Amino acid sequence: MGRAGFEPATFCTSKKLLRKKFHQEINWGDFRDWASRKYAQSYAPTVICYAKKYQHLMVGNLAELEAFSDSKRNSVLKALLSLSRYLGTYGEFKAKMKAHGIAWSRTSSVDAFLRIMSNRNGNVLKWLSRVCEILDDRDLSTFLRFCALSGLRKGEAVNSFNLMVELQRTGLLGEYYDVQTETLEHFRYPKLFLRSTKNVFITMISGDLVSEICDCKRISYGQIQKRLYRRNVPTRIGDLRDHWGTFMLRHGLIKEEVDLLQGRIGKSTFVRHYWSPAIKELRGRVFAALDQLTPLLP
Repeated sequence: MGRAGFEPATFCTSKKLLRKKFHQEINWGDFRDWASRKYAQSYAPTVICYAKKYQHLMVGNLAELEAFSDSKRNSVLKALLSLSRYLGTYGEFKAKMKAHGIAWSRTSSVDAFLRIMSNRNGNVLKWLSRVCEILDDRDLSTFLRFCALSGLRKGEAVNSFNLMVELQRTGLLGEYYDVQTETLEHFRYPKLFLRSTKNVFITMISGDLVSEICDCKRISYGQIQKRLYRRNVPTRIGDLRDHWGTFMLRHGLIKEEVDLLQGRIGKSTFVRHYWSPAIKELRGRVFAALDQLTPLLP
């Protein structure tokens, strides 16, 4: 006899019916709209895809996750937690994770050490020069230089780049870019830049680069990815962000300032309640570092 007095075949059939009923009760179109509002444009499709593919785990056995790689398990868990928030069953799903002993996979100290020793960022500017030649496109090359000088995530960089192009056309660029402080004020557009986890608040960037961007057309990450894929060249925009952070630390900024500019607000009591950097002084040190970084770029 199976669990709860069912024969194994009967129990299996009832489980399939339960999963089918669960799937039918989800308004996937509404969930897609909800996820698109909540997450970045580049990330929302991943959440939706994994939620639909693995929604049966909401009522099934989470042990299936153990067969996945660490990165895939985390992605599936994030999608299912998002689905549970949408359905109003977040607490129940978290309890189920705990009951099954399912936890997040985190980068170990050994993995972090090996990443540091690999020093992938050391040659990323050579990659950038090569890619700009391969793309042979002024707009896309300008975008990559913007990534290298801003330290933004690729999705944030695309949104910021396109927003500048659009606002310039409508004469509203001043609502986003403060000419006096030479600062992009992302926080004024929360739907684009402020999310539940990854955020970005401000970016200090020269007016000359902003003018270059405003003369460009809208771009997409897919344009770059497809062109490089055809040439068998990896996309390393994430490495440009890492390089920016390391470069700034070596050229006058402290860790908390780099975190602030890359959208990370630390959880320490000091950072959240007492640390108040002088923005004018920070701006001076940011542009002093950028003056050294800019000549290294194509």
